[in-house]
Amino acid sequence: MNFTEYPASELRYLPRAAVIECCAEIDVLAVVEDALVRHGRGQTMLPEEAYLGWETSAGTAARSLAMPGGLRLSGGLALGLKTINGNLGNPDRGLARSQGLLMMFDPEIAWPRTIMESAYLSATRTAAVTALTARLLGRPGMRGAAVIGCGTLAKAHLALLPAGITEVCLYDRDPLRARALAEAVGDRAEVRVAADAESCVRGRDLVVTVTTVTEGYLPFEWLAPGALVAHVSLDDVLPDVVRRAGLVVVDDWDLVRHDHRRLLGRLHRDGLLLGPDGGSHPGVTPGPSARRVDTTLAAILTGAHPGRRSEHDVVLSNPFGMSILDIALGQAVEEVAARRDAGVRLAM
Repeated sequence: MNFTEYPASELRYLPRAAVIECCAEIDVLAVVEDALVRHGRGQTMLPEEAYLGWETSAGTAARSLAMPGGLRLSGGLALGLKTINGNLGNPDRGLARSQGLLMMFDPEIAWPRTIMESAYLSATRTAAVTALTARLLGRPGMRGAAVIGCGTLAKAHLALLPAGITEVCLYDRDPLRARALAEAVGDRAEVRVAADAESCVRGRDLVVTVTTVTEGYLPFEWLAPGALVAHVSLDDVLPDVVRRAGLVVVDDWDLVRHDHRRLLGRLHRDGLLLGPDGGSHPGVTPGPSARRVDTTLAAILTGAHPGRRSEHDVVLSNPFGMSILDIALGQAVEEVAARRDAGVRLAM
C-alpha cells in the first residue's frame, strides 16, 4: 500500500502557556460538574487505566499512567487519552513531580486532533473536584482549611477554595516549600504554616491531603466533628478514618476497587471494605465489621443520594481521578483554542 496517496493532515499542539490562557475563558467548575453528572447518567466511557512503574537509577519510584475516556456531549462525542508521568524524586531536582500530555481524538476518523500539556489540566480538574465536594458535602459555615503537602496540587487547590474559607493552615515535610506556598497565596485567605501535620489538621473544617506519602499517618481522632476530608493523595488517612467516617464517597468505585496502590483498594482486597452496592472483592469473604462505601459524587450531584446526613459527621471523599474530567476540560480548551487559533499547527 502506498501511504503517500493519503492527504496530509495536521494537529494542534497547545503548550502549557496556551492551555492556561484558554482555561482563563472556561468555567472549570461547571465543566467538571457537568462531566460528573454525565458519568452518573451513564453518558461516559471509562476504561481501566494502564500503569507502568519502575525504579530510577537514583532509586526513586517513577510511573506512567495512560488514561483513555470519552463523554457523550450535546455536540457529539469527546474522546481522548491522557498520559501523566511522575517521579517522586523530581522535587529534589527542582522539577515538578508530574508532567504529561492530553491527546484529543476526532470522533469520525479516530485520528489525534489536538495535543496539549496535561499537568496543568490534571491539577486544575483535581482541585475542581475538591471544590465541588466542599460545596456538596462541607458542613455549613466552613471557615478553616488544612492543606497537607505544598506542591503543585496544593497551589491549584488554594486557587479554588470555597468562598467561605478564610483561614488556611499549611504543612509540608519541607518547611521552605510550605512557606513559599504561603507567600504565593497572597490575600486569598489568612494563611499560616504549621510545625506538624497534627496541629495543621486539628480544628479544621476542610482537610485536603495532596502529598506523595506511601504510609498513613492521619488518624480519626485528629478530625474535628463535621470535618470534610478530601483524601486526594494515596495513603494519608489511616484505616480508622474510613471505618469511623459518617460518609465515605468516591468518584468511581470500579477504578478504586481495581487499584491496589490506594488505601481503599487495599481495604477492599482485605475484606474490610465493600462497594456501594455491598459487593466484596472476588474470592474474598468480608469481615463482620466490613465498612461499605456509601456513594459516589455523581450520585449526589444527580440526586440519587442525599449526601451528608448530619453536620457533625466526618465525611471522607476519596476520588481516584477520572480521565473523563481531563477530556471534558480538554474539549473546552479545544473550542477556545480553535476560536483564538492558539498553539502550533503540526504536520503529521
